[in-house]
Amino acid sequence: MNFTNSLSLALVIGVAFGAALEAAGLGDARKLAGQFTLRDLTVLKVMFSAIVTAMLGTFWLGRLGIIELGALYVPDTFPLAQACGGLLFGAGFALSGLCPGTACVATASGRIDGLAAAGGMFAGVLLAGFAMPGLSALYRAAYGSYTLPAAFGLPYGVVVALVTLMAIGLFALIEQWEDRP
Repeated sequence: MNFTNSLSLALVIGVAFGAALEAAGLGDARKLAGQFTLRDLTVLKVMFSAIVTAMLGTFWLGRLGIIELGALYVPDTFPLAQACGGLLFGAGFALSGLCPGTACVATASGRIDGLAAAGGMFAGVLLAGFAMPGLSALYRAAYGSYTLPAAFGLPYGVVVALVTLMAIGLFALIEQWEDRP
């Protein structure tokens, strides 16, 4: 696949994902903020469903020989940098009620809060780029490509089964939580 086709495919997938997020109501900051107050767990259900679907798809496509799992890129793990980035991401998400994807969806839907969140996100990326020489210490402690099977010393298939069972249990708990008066 050439570069132009790859970009075209990425655009189609991105627009489809954005449309799915909007259809699920995830372009609305109030709905996402409901996640933090445990009033609306739609975000958790949608995103965890997507993660488990991708994990199962990757696992079974590899098992069936359709894709070569060893050829998939797994980025290095930088615990300190990722912890700091996660704190910043979480603070931005909690303040705006939007994550980067939903900020783009909200912006495309004409919401001003989405435009503000997307603008803040781009400003943060720009500032981080300028600050990168001073942040290099955060990137010195790399652990290589660290995965759940490596972390727990378990075979890939066992981890897939455990995460799937955890998801099913979590979805059952969420249903009970949401059905309470």
